[in-house]
Amino acid sequence: MSHLRTEGLSYGVDGRHLVDAVDIEARPGETVGLVGPNGSGKTTLLRCVYGTLAPTHGRALLDGEDLRAMGAKKRAQRLATVPQDGQTVFELTVREVVAIGRSPHKKFWEADTAADQEHVRRALDRVGIGALADRAFPSLSGGERQRALVARALVQEPALVVLDEPTNHLDIRYQLEVLGLVRAMGTTNLLALHDLNLAAYYCDRLYVLDAGRVVADGTPAEVLTPDLLKRVYGVNAEVSTHPTTGAPTVVYLPPSR
Repeated sequence: MSHLRTEGLSYGVDGRHLVDAVDIEARPGETVGLVGPNGSGKTTLLRCVYGTLAPTHGRALLDGEDLRAMGAKKRAQRLATVPQDGQTVFELTVREVVAIGRSPHKKFWEADTAADQEHVRRALDRVGIGALADRAFPSLSGGERQRALVARALVQEPALVVLDEPTNHLDIRYQLEVLGLVRAMGTTNLLALHDLNLAAYYCDRLYVLDAGRVVADGTPAEVLTPDLLKRVYGVNAEVSTHPTTGAPTVVYLPPSR
């Protein structure tokens, strides 16, 4: 488990800030959610954290070390990503895609060992797609691809996992199973979610983004209030405590007539 922190992280294009001076933190073992309306900067922030975008200002630190200053292999040994789009142009099998997660722990020319193969088999079974191991990855449904990418993160054995809408394309059962797997990985997790009820149940803390800035942070109960939902999302909602889970439950209301 690792400690992630961003300090004044910003990213801009053509003079417009998509992420604006964001400070967030995910402590060791926490699952921290980013929520906010479309265009609020969640995906851009995640890309700055895992290295596909270079921040215009500020930095992301993993255990005090600037992630941008790490070599690619060292970063991949410590951080795994589950992107929003699971498409690929390569005609790899599902097993081969998941096995890529072992690459940071091997030399370039090393073949997969029996132990690597066992890691892959177990991960595929955990996410419920063991029977699809020999299928071509591009032939999978969106939900199946997403589960394969979670399996790839599992075999990577990282300390930090960054996930961008990991429940996209998944039916309700697999939404719950995938987020349960993320929680059970024993890693520090940072994820963007649209579904506020899933975020409330599976995240220890939430950061709410709006127009690239953090406008609220805290536990789900502290953050998910009718006032905030009205201000940030422009919707009326009732928020109650679920009698079984103890988590906040959001019920959206139709506009007043």
